[in-house]
Amino acid sequence: MNKRKAAQLKYGVRSGLEADNCKHLEERGIPYEYEKHKIKWEDHQWRSYTPDFVLESNGIIVETKGRFVPADRRKHLRIKEQYPKLDIRFVFTNAKSKINKGSKTSYADWCERHGFLYADKVIPDEWLKEPEVEMRIERTKECGISGKMKNQVQETR
Repeated sequence: MNKRKAAQLKYGVRSGLEADNCKHLEERGIPYEYEKHKIKWEDHQWRSYTPDFVLESNGIIVETKGRFVPADRRKHLRIKEQYPKLDIRFVFTNAKSKINKGSKTSYADWCERHGFLYADKVIPDEWLKEPEVEMRIERTKECGISGKMKNQVQETR
């Protein structure tokens, strides 16, 4: 078994990028939750989004992506629109990858255009040291984002 598969099994994750980030966080003693929450969001029908990581110390949500396909980009724009106070960030395998063949727009360009922070490979240490975010995923039920989005964040574990 190769090292990447062994790490995926050790941390109970779906990808090598997720395993690398689990290892990175554990080496630094940073508590995190992995795929613990679901966020209901609307896109012509109710859908559910499960973030990869939530940093327990500050509430930052981190989504890891090898490929950033159109459906993921659309989903994150809708979630940002419906939950503007959630701090969702991306860690890409390669932020310089283009959003599609022949495009001049990279994943990094897309994030900058739409106001998302991003990084390559692992969660930056600076993110780990940031103060608590304005809206933690756990508190969205209490505060209510908007009328029909109220009480739509659920724990799955």
